[in-house]
Amino acid sequence: MENVDLKQDASGGGQHGLATAPRRITRGRMALLFLVMLVTAAGNTAMQSVMPSIGTALNVADVWISLAYTWSALLWVVCAPYWARRSDHRGRKAMMAIGLVGFVLSMGLCGMALWFGLNGFLSAIATLLLFALARSLYGGFGSAAPPAVQAYVASRTPRSERTQAMALIASSFGLGTVIGPALAPLLIFPSTGLVGPFLAFAAIGVVVLIALRLRLPDDTPSYAARGDIVAAPFSAGSSPRLEDEGDDTTQQDVPLDSPDQPPKREIVHLRWRDPRLRPWVWAGLLGGHAQAAMLGIIGFFILDRLGLRASPDAAAGTVGLVLMYGATATLLAQWGLIPMLKLGPRGSTMWGVAIAALGVMTFSIAHDLHSIALGFAIASMGFGLYRPGFTAGASLAVTRAEQGQVGGIVASITGATYILAPTGGVWLYGHHPVIGFATICALLLSVFILAWKNMGSDAELTQDRK
Repeated sequence: MENVDLKQDASGGGQHGLATAPRRITRGRMALLFLVMLVTAAGNTAMQSVMPSIGTALNVADVWISLAYTWSALLWVVCAPYWARRSDHRGRKAMMAIGLVGFVLSMGLCGMALWFGLNGFLSAIATLLLFALARSLYGGFGSAAPPAVQAYVASRTPRSERTQAMALIASSFGLGTVIGPALAPLLIFPSTGLVGPFLAFAAIGVVVLIALRLRLPDDTPSYAARGDIVAAPFSAGSSPRLEDEGDDTTQQDVPLDSPDQPPKREIVHLRWRDPRLRPWVWAGLLGGHAQAAMLGIIGFFILDRLGLRASPDAAAGTVGLVLMYGATATLLAQWGLIPMLKLGPRGSTMWGVAIAALGVMTFSIAHDLHSIALGFAIASMGFGLYRPGFTAGASLAVTRAEQGQVGGIVASITGATYILAPTGGVWLYGHHPVIGFATICALLLSVFILAWKNMGSDAELTQDRK
């Protein structure tokens, strides 16, 4: 889709001229946005790969490790929509920076709290409380980055390419979940022990924050939202459409006090129960709970099936290896299958949950490392299809001016799934593994039925609008 922008008329024929430029993100900026998402994903999955071992070393029940994440997830749900709305007024770059600061502080303080606990300076309960408190910084402030990145990409991507663009951004999480578990065992130094990955990724986050500040131009929207201009700017024959701010390298804003500035239209506050979003919200909640429960169970499942409870330090590498296989399968889905098959939101969601259910069933009956890794890889491939399908579907359901808000809703839904699902999954798994995995499959089946009956066709969803 091409966007008609206001530019200074170099020929002197008028104050403003017309120029057309496609809304595109340069490769350098896309790489930086990719890196913002990647480092947070890598840090979180590195943490996830060592936390079961840390819980075993602290001699606390598995369910308490899962509960330590709950407060952070609750804050994510509450704060993500707020930061998304702030990004509409303060700019996407500012919110990305806030998110990275929250990530850096959270990882550093979590690592320090766990180091004191593992070395006997704090009791296990005090350690987990401090860990949960430090983790809340990620839920409260780290939630600013994902909706800002999503809104930045969505507002500069044609509808027909939205699923592929969202898949690329989602794949940054996939690549992060490869890098995180792969690096985690290498970052367990003698001086830091199991908390080495926390401190290392806090340092990496600082580097990415500096790069963001230096390389991504400021996009603070101190001007009114602009849209496509047809015929003469703001003439009676023009029909502007309200949109997000454009690329600052190709657009010249019209100040709010300019006589050429059209009346600013108020964007209606977007709610979860908006009829346009309803099927996508339910798909995100149900499928997200299934994925979160699966991720909550996996570390403890590996420790039990492979008899690694007695050697928590060695177990971190095995858990990381399985997570890495799953992340590689996720990348295969998002970098290979979605572009190759040209899947739209509905197809990606339906195929994703079906494949994920097959993987969960394979995983649940596995008794050796090979079959565990295979089952988790199949499930991860399914979730790799489902996640960008749901995200793109929610983005396409609303207008371009609402992309910031829908980004906050998507991030909030993702956080909501981590409030109870990981702990609930571990609790059900503790009663009997069959109960836990059957619940996950039931959630995935419900998403498949929902998509089949209530979601519009991909051809309709991805059609460019004039």
